[in-house]
Amino acid sequence: MKRPIIGLALGSGGARGMAHIGVLSSLEKQGIQVDMIAGSSIGALVGSFYAAGQDVEKMKKLALVFRRKYYADYTLPKIGLLKGNRILQLIHTFTYGKKFEELRMPLAVVACDLETGEKVVFKEGSVSQAVRASISIPGVFVPHEMGGRQLVDGAVVDRIPVSVLKEMGADFIIASDVSRVKKTEKATRLSDVIMQSLDILQNELVRHQTIHADLMIRPRLETFSSSSFTQVQEMIEAGELAADQLAGELKDVIDKWEC
Repeated sequence: MKRPIIGLALGSGGARGMAHIGVLSSLEKQGIQVDMIAGSSIGALVGSFYAAGQDVEKMKKLALVFRRKYYADYTLPKIGLLKGNRILQLIHTFTYGKKFEELRMPLAVVACDLETGEKVVFKEGSVSQAVRASISIPGVFVPHEMGGRQLVDGAVVDRIPVSVLKEMGADFIIASDVSRVKKTEKATRLSDVIMQSLDILQNELVRHQTIHADLMIRPRLETFSSSSFTQVQEMIEAGELAADQLAGELKDVIDKWEC
């Protein structure tokens, strides 16, 4: 009995990426085994924790206590508001300092070369360093230096890395899309301006990039901000509900594949 190699693409979306944890929780509950993950920005962060062996229930608890103060290390705003050293240490801790080769499943992390505009896909080396590069939101985090390159957020070039999973050999690709433009009041912080602008600019890009996914999971996140971690529980629940609603469709596909 052969089953498809299942790849999970976890997209960018700032704080709304907490919904990815709910998606993972639902897939586990359904008995769906994810064989590989590709992530961009917050999707890379969540995906790396999971691939490193973090339990989903523990990830939920971590998300619920996650606040700006745990990663905010402000610097003079020359090329970014935050140095990114604190978030790098956090990632290193919760991925157990692992290299890609030591993870429980293949993982790909997407970043962007600021000088060339090239998409950079990490599949080896330090997981925490790669994820730090992938979450480097332009204007918020200082670009991450790796291998002589200045790297910024993977969302700049590939917000939901479905094509990366195709290249890695996935037979069936599930994409978790947490990109939503929130109707917002007047912005009061620079980070709000940056995140809302990125959401608006890349909405159309997402529609084109995800067309080759076999199953799209789109949690209802229109009322949640991409720059606030104050409604984490609700975002996780939205992700779990969205994946639960597609359980029958997913089971049918896998059952037919095995026949």
